[in-house]
Amino acid sequence: MSVIDLVPVRERILAAATEHYYAEGIRAVSADKLIAAAHVSKVTFYRHFPTKGDLVAAYLSARSEEEKSFIVAKRDELAGDPAGVLRWYAGAVGDLSCSPGFRGCPFINAAAELPDGDHPGRRVIAEHRAWVVQQAAELLAELGVDDPATKAEQLMMLRDGAMVSGYVGHAPEQIATALVAAGRAIIGR
Repeated sequence: MSVIDLVPVRERILAAATEHYYAEGIRAVSADKLIAAAHVSKVTFYRHFPTKGDLVAAYLSARSEEEKSFIVAKRDELAGDPAGVLRWYAGAVGDLSCSPGFRGCPFINAAAELPDGDHPGRRVIAEHRAWVVQQAAELLAELGVDDPATKAEQLMMLRDGAMVSGYVGHAPEQIATALVAAGRAIIGR
């Protein structure tokens, strides 16, 4: 029995999709490429994911769950320190956006490739972004910031810009420092 046989089929397909969709783009990756990468037959592949939309939504859902688990864990670790969580997130964005292989936010990338608002992947993107913004709004409310919902949306825009900044060549420390300074300007602290 090979190592590949030990990994459940659905996980192998999702792992292949995660690797190739992120590195090459959703539209550029064919089902045949993923079938070969996952070492499955076409019948097996389509049994798990009848359409590309189903696979894209599953890929984005998995990415969402991964990010959510990091944020929830940090919020639990730093319970009672909302400013600490926000600073941590700024540092994480800086580190991530300057890491080898970083190609931008997978959700923004996918949104650019999926113009149809009814695509199942677009729903995952919208739900994920709403969840991240809600986390920021809750942290801002804990800090006593006025209009936390609006300011959380503004922080999300800053985060998006910071990711692009890292992708085009700034150092992680520069990004984190700039993101914290810009965030403080928005929230007035």
